[in-house]
Amino acid sequence: MNKDQVAWNPADGDTIVVRQGEELHLERLDAYLRGSFEHLDDSPLVVRQFGKGASNLTYLLCKGNWEAVLRRPPHGPVPPKAHDMAREYKLLKKIHAVYPLAPEPYTFCDDKGIIGSPFLLMERRKGIVLDTEFPASHSPTHEICKKISETMVDRLVELHQIDYETAGLQELGYPAGFMERQVHGWIGRYNRAKTAEIEGVEELTKWLVDHVPASPKATIIHYDYKLNNVMFDYHDLGKMIAIFDWEMTTIGDPLADLGCAMSYWVQEDDQDFLKNRSKKPPVTILPGFMTRDQFIEAYAKKSGRDVSQIDFYLAFAYFKLAVIVQQIYFRWKKGQTLDERFSTYEDAARGLIRIALGLSTRK
Repeated sequence: MNKDQVAWNPADGDTIVVRQGEELHLERLDAYLRGSFEHLDDSPLVVRQFGKGASNLTYLLCKGNWEAVLRRPPHGPVPPKAHDMAREYKLLKKIHAVYPLAPEPYTFCDDKGIIGSPFLLMERRKGIVLDTEFPASHSPTHEICKKISETMVDRLVELHQIDYETAGLQELGYPAGFMERQVHGWIGRYNRAKTAEIEGVEELTKWLVDHVPASPKATIIHYDYKLNNVMFDYHDLGKMIAIFDWEMTTIGDPLADLGCAMSYWVQEDDQDFLKNRSKKPPVTILPGFMTRDQFIEAYAKKSGRDVSQIDFYLAFAYFKLAVIVQQIYFRWKKGQTLDERFSTYEDAARGLIRIALGLSTRK
């Protein structure tokens, strides 16, 4: 491993040493940067890794006073149309112009000879990302937890209010038949990533196919909106300053976006496997954070949308999340990633299927 991928320890501590097997080729990358950005000096290129994600690989690049975030697909084969860096770059260019919480993209490179895959570079935002704990400098009072919840609702509602045609994003997706395609598409992904028989899958997938609701008017949807994909102002945790990971973004059913967000939103009375997916419970179990029902109710009130069919969207969201973790487990089982965090993901998929199946029969 190159020493410049391990030597730097940033003061804000949101990065880790680059994981073994996920290093970048610094000499080629440095040459690319110097050829692409005229203002860079001769300082050595230093690389750290953002360690929380389980999908695309994300790195912090530092060259003198210049910083950027690099995103690339995971190693090994990936599902068709997934991890499309060119699409994410084009999307961010347009989204950033109308929704500044999306980071500004700098450039896209499709030359696999530089780091082994296409990649994009975008601006770095600095603030606080909340996941399993608050920073020592901030106390998780009931008031601030409530305010964070309200901010999460408000920003999602605002995203869904954007006129995607005016923003030039109409080519981003095909809203007609969106949920039917989603259901069948994710069932197909599950079947391709299956490593064992999971009880209840056939019953659940049949129910999803048979109960697709009529969608409301289509909007831009983030489709991976969750607390650890957003950043808050260091001095005001009620102010969101960034939303990350736009790779799933499309034009589609806003309630699918809400359901997806709620599949990640953990509350205090949830099953232990949900609360401990990251070995420690997320901060949303703390007093003051909304429950899922409260979040959904607040969204309905602020957006004016009918949420009476939300159990379908929740069941589908948990199934979709089960497929995502199953795909990651499939890569780990095939030796395409060495990250030991993924060794238990098949059990997580089983648990998520059980939750989705329970929602399908809830009265």
